[in-house]
Amino acid sequence: MTLALSIRQPWASLILIPLKDVENRDWWTGVRGPFLIHAAKGMTKQEYVDAMNFAQRICYSSHPKLLPLLKSKSFAFENLPRGGIIGSAVLRDCVKSCDSPWFQGKYGFLLEAQKKLPFVPYKGERCFFDVPGVEP
Repeated sequence: MTLALSIRQPWASLILIPLKDVENRDWWTGVRGPFLIHAAKGMTKQEYVDAMNFAQRICYSSHPKLLPLLKSKSFAFENLPRGGIIGSAVLRDCVKSCDSPWFQGKYGFLLEAQKKLPFVPYKGERCFFDVPGVEP
């Protein structure tokens, strides 16, 4: 069984740089280990602008060499992949607090070993869901 988690863009792609090491949720999970990152189909222009402004502020202070990537065509609103599997990561832990500047939620899924995968169109679901035939 291969689990996936649907994440709205540009957050999903920020995980895969890898820049974003925490995925924020308002629910706890006992899932640990590798999972697929599904880029949700929906993304408003305002969500995109707010997320990229936040990411650029964090990047400026902690990973300045990645700033040109965030401003590149690959991170443009119209170029971010949506509606499918785009990568994988390992969920190391689920915490209520941590020092990462990415932690903003009630719970944080601590991520590691992020990697980009070839795009596979797939319909997302809420929470973790099974994706047969695709390996992390």
